[in-house]
Amino acid sequence: MNTQIAAASNAPAQSGHATRLAHFPVALFATVMGLAGLTIAWLKAHHAGIAPAEVGILLRWLASGVYVFLIAMYATKLIRHPDSVKADRNHPIRLNFFPAISIGMLLLAIAWAQDAPAVARWMWGVGAAVHLLFTLFAMSSWIHHTHYDIKHANPAWFIPVVGNIIVPLAGVRFAPADISWFFFSIGLVFWLVLMTIVLYRVFFHEPLPARLTPTLFILIAPPAVGFLAYVALTDQLDPMARVLYFTALFLTLLLASNAARFFRLPFFISAWAYSFPLAAMTIATFEMSARSGMVFYTGLSWLLLVVLSAVVAVLAVKTLIAASQGRICVPE
Repeated sequence: MNTQIAAASNAPAQSGHATRLAHFPVALFATVMGLAGLTIAWLKAHHAGIAPAEVGILLRWLASGVYVFLIAMYATKLIRHPDSVKADRNHPIRLNFFPAISIGMLLLAIAWAQDAPAVARWMWGVGAAVHLLFTLFAMSSWIHHTHYDIKHANPAWFIPVVGNIIVPLAGVRFAPADISWFFFSIGLVFWLVLMTIVLYRVFFHEPLPARLTPTLFILIAPPAVGFLAYVALTDQLDPMARVLYFTALFLTLLLASNAARFFRLPFFISAWAYSFPLAAMTIATFEMSARSGMVFYTGLSWLLLVVLSAVVAVLAVKTLIAASQGRICVPE
């Protein structure tokens, strides 16, 4: 009898845990993008001779640990709640966050490339292959859709396709150049296509809902990462590289000028969309400083690094608070 009573008393708790796992959001992988981006930014600052190596190394382990934890959690969700994963895959917005899984691995490969090249090469190969599959799936879904509407368009649509631009960052070291050019071409061309669609939706339709408003920062990432990939592929700071960098810089200024609007928003997991684009812009500015030799870019890179570090710290604290209060794994 006592066993039956104990089982009955534990049933609601077990059911609650199972329900929360079913709602474990794939968008949480954006945290890895932000942490890995911050890691690479600090490692870049160290290589420039202006920051201690320990900060980047500590952040690298943290980002790697968070990635392993999230992979384990989402794999458990896939095993126990396959219908919930299928619902995520068929959702017009959540679908676009699946490629954050492969992007996270690609960014960690970049972070580990210097100190563990063999492991980084393996991570890069898996990440690139998986990301290509995610790209094909997402674009097939868009082409053969039965449920998309213009209101579903938002900057998160950049993640599956434009994320291909990240591949050359380590690809120039780990594979023949044509492979990197292949991924770079996909990302660059479809960035222009999707940029047109997203701006049309933002300019001529209702504003993005509050939950998706932070994704506007994703607009910064394609030209910033595109600049980094382009200079990695060509090894020169030519007019095309400058166009990409200054496009990213303008978008950063545009969004910074609207900072008050973003400060007023309540916290959502989508707020992690602030982090990786700012990291990409910070890393791009360190690269611009190194290649141009201009003091202005050195100062700007440090300013961006401070802002990025503060943003990620605030996001991490707010995420932990939200998790402790049971506000993460819940129905949207």
